[in-house]
Amino acid sequence: MVQRWISFILLIGLIGVAFYTISNELSSNHSVEENVLSSEEVNNTPQLPEGLKVGEVAPDFTLQTLDGKTVALSELRGKKVFVNFWATWCPPCKEEMPEMQSFYEKYKDEVVILAINYTTTESGEEKVSSFIQEYGYTFSVLLDPEDEATKPYRAVALPTTYFIGTDGKIQLERHVGPLTEEMMIEKMNELS
Repeated sequence: MVQRWISFILLIGLIGVAFYTISNELSSNHSVEENVLSSEEVNNTPQLPEGLKVGEVAPDFTLQTLDGKTVALSELRGKKVFVNFWATWCPPCKEEMPEMQSFYEKYKDEVVILAINYTTTESGEEKVSSFIQEYGYTFSVLLDPEDEATKPYRAVALPTTYFIGTDGKIQLERHVGPLTEEMMIEKMNELS
């Protein structure tokens, strides 16, 4: 009889822990997704935290691609670089990605695209990999499981893109929200 009561109490405890874990995860995912803004919201949201300033040296990072290669921003000095922060669950990011792919196919010799996945908000790296494969994106996708790049770049709303010149400095204001191919061409031409 005592063993049944102990088993019953343990079962209730496990159910409580499971319920707490699930509700906590749902609420944390909800708070991250609240940081996704449409283009219209970005234009009407002055309370976004300030991004890095034009003229600042872009903070260096070293991250892995989906296929395990290491990419360091500092090794790209001398090239124009777009640093884009995104996630698979972000609707404006999904809107932007085909535009980015089209731009990449035409201008990959002129601009390096580093699409940094906000990996701490994903359900796993395999989700990111299957998303990229499903849509056939071929630009560089980097994983940021420790927020090594996301935090210093203050990428709190997605997508966020920084534009780095050949001098390794941020040369244009960051763009928060989806970019079109035309906007990317314009930004590329403004970089030196």
